[in-house]
Amino acid sequence: MKIEFTPRASEGVERHIQVSVPPEAVKDAEDKAAKRYASTVRLPGFRPGKAPATVVRKKFGDAIRQEALESIVREAYEEFIEKESIKVAAQPHVHDLKFEEGKPLTFELHLEVRPTIELARTNGFRIQRPAATVTDEQLAEQLEQIRDEKATWTPVVEKPQPGDMVNVQIATGAEAGEGKSYPLVLGAGQAIPGIEELVMEAAPGETVERPVKWPDDFPDEAQRGQTKTVRITVNEVKRKSAPPIDDALAREAGDFESLDALKKAVRSDMERHAEHEVEAGVRQQLIDQIIAANAFDVPKSWVQQFVQNYAEAYKVPTDQREQFSGEFRAMAERQIRRDLVIDTIAEKEGLIATEKELDARISELADKKGANPGQIYAQLEKSGRLKEMERSITEDKVFKWLLDRNDVSTNA
Repeated sequence: MKIEFTPRASEGVERHIQVSVPPEAVKDAEDKAAKRYASTVRLPGFRPGKAPATVVRKKFGDAIRQEALESIVREAYEEFIEKESIKVAAQPHVHDLKFEEGKPLTFELHLEVRPTIELARTNGFRIQRPAATVTDEQLAEQLEQIRDEKATWTPVVEKPQPGDMVNVQIATGAEAGEGKSYPLVLGAGQAIPGIEELVMEAAPGETVERPVKWPDDFPDEAQRGQTKTVRITVNEVKRKSAPPIDDALAREAGDFESLDALKKAVRSDMERHAEHEVEAGVRQQLIDQIIAANAFDVPKSWVQQFVQNYAEAYKVPTDQREQFSGEFRAMAERQIRRDLVIDTIAEKEGLIATEKELDARISELADKKGANPGQIYAQLEKSGRLKEMERSITEDKVFKWLLDRNDVSTNA
């Protein structure tokens, strides 16, 4: 069909195209749709496929028109992208569709094209690599966390203190009966300060009651600043008892011979983690500088899809999706730009992971786990992580290529 395309004002990767389809082409599309309906529909009094075209059009006129319009839009879209030799980023949208009998069908086609990324500059950047150190204070904090994990909770009969675990019945305002039961760890922010203060006034088995003011920054706006009468009965109080940091804790934490052996293992793990953090920071610095030096647009549809995927993965409630989208959008765009830079360099410089490299990485992982490489491969394939490993190898190669061509200085 003879379709006319008139480019409208476009911005970045967005394209707005005014499309005009002649009346005879629309009629031809409707005739084809009507014939298809006539050959498949069943109408009372007629054998299948034998109903007159006029009867079919009268019965299924709206459906025939809709199918014809959809086929025209699809054909116009395919013709345009083939004619312009463009790669689209996502499905197009149709706006302002107008059609009157005997006149051309017109509509505006909105689409996004894949960004063209030149990366004219990938070297000459200066990167700071901070030292990956683990202080004695950080080690002590980690040991304290291990100690805390081995703590036990013992019932006490005295009034609770910050850090205690309590089970309480809470009734507010006009609530009847004993209220609802709540488990709380005092001082952990699980209840408003006024409630916690009231809880700490009663020993197990006691009930206290007095007005409590809700904070001005309470999440539920309707309750902010309100004062309510609160009645609390403390059912149970448990106090944490943590073991000393000694050889016995080391043996319990991981069958270490002594506390010194535990400290050595913990410090080693922390140093390894610190190295990973430093490396990730160096890579991000480099990517940020490359992006700043090589401007390119990112399709909005990609960002929206990225945000939507994460919202679904994290099971964000529907009523919180808009807020999540606003907060997460900048990070989503940053991640997409990062991936595009890595993909562009990998393709241009031939740095995409090879099958041989993937096999070597799997064998290395199998050796560490004392497993068969075939088993590891099957597990990765089943869990969908094979592509993730390929991506990791490609990224390692790309960043090695980049770091060899840029100035990385280490902080003392």
